[in-house]
Amino acid sequence: MKNPRGLAATLLLLPLAAAAGVHVRGVGITVDDLDKSVAFYQDALGFEKTGESELVGDGIERLSGVFGVVARRARLRLGSEEIELTDFLAPEGRPVPTDSRSNDHWFQHIAIVVSDMDRAYAHLRAHNVRHASAGPQTLPDWNPNAGGISAFYFKDPDGHVLEVIHFPEGKGDPRWRQPSGKLFLGIDHTAIVVDDTEASLAFYRDALGLEVAGSSENHGIEQERLNNVFGARLRITGLKGESGPGVEFLEYLAPQGGRPYPQDLRANDLAHWHTIIGVDSAEETATALPAREGTWVSPGAVPIPGGGGRLAALVADPDGHNVLIIDNPTAR
Repeated sequence: MKNPRGLAATLLLLPLAAAAGVHVRGVGITVDDLDKSVAFYQDALGFEKTGESELVGDGIERLSGVFGVVARRARLRLGSEEIELTDFLAPEGRPVPTDSRSNDHWFQHIAIVVSDMDRAYAHLRAHNVRHASAGPQTLPDWNPNAGGISAFYFKDPDGHVLEVIHFPEGKGDPRWRQPSGKLFLGIDHTAIVVDDTEASLAFYRDALGLEVAGSSENHGIEQERLNNVFGARLRITGLKGESGPGVEFLEYLAPQGGRPYPQDLRANDLAHWHTIIGVDSAEETATALPAREGTWVSPGAVPIPGGGGRLAALVADPDGHNVLIIDNPTAR
């Protein structure tokens, strides 16, 4: 049972160090029961809870595009990366569609790096996670950019798909192979299904300022079993900011027929994710986005409550995925 604790009218965003340029600050996920979700991310995945607040009032309503909000938000860290879990006490949203597939355009996940895939899989099985993949898959060596990488998709308590990923020598960021003694190391990227890579590049690279870090075309039985999509053939493009996890495009060259992002999906629905991107000026960056119907979720760039005059804007990318653009702390 949901139990609000206080009505502090402050909007909790990820704590920001002084920075300039474009930084991927984290990922936000809407959950049904904050305490249950926090326990899962802590116990099953090694995250550390670093803060919690209550959200209410005009500030969160304008930013989220949802009226009458009372919500709890927790901040969690794994390694150097952070996520935000938001539980809308009112108004409650809809669950993740039970027939969601990995090629549907509302699909998004975070890829959690592990030091040992066999141990990670056994650990997750011990926590009774629901499979979204047939099991861990190792991509074949014929794929020069992805060969040897192993991954497994599974679900959190609300049905959000998550990934654990292991990079062999010579693949991925070298920091993932630094000795730490930990099983779960951090978040490498957040992945989103896109309809047209070039249109998404115009948004994330040209307008937001992320840089392309690599690309690959993945197919074969291992990819099919990882995504649980028969005949999956993907064009994958990775982008990076000056810091933070990457953003990865998953364009399904086959099969066709992934369903579009629902036009009525809102921030309090459990299928909602948003990627948090810090820039020098949220207002200027958001205003310069390619003009199209449905880009804005918030009514322009609005003040962050308790944010020292900084602004933020919630916008939708060409496929409907939400992006929270926020001022870097030195911007104002």
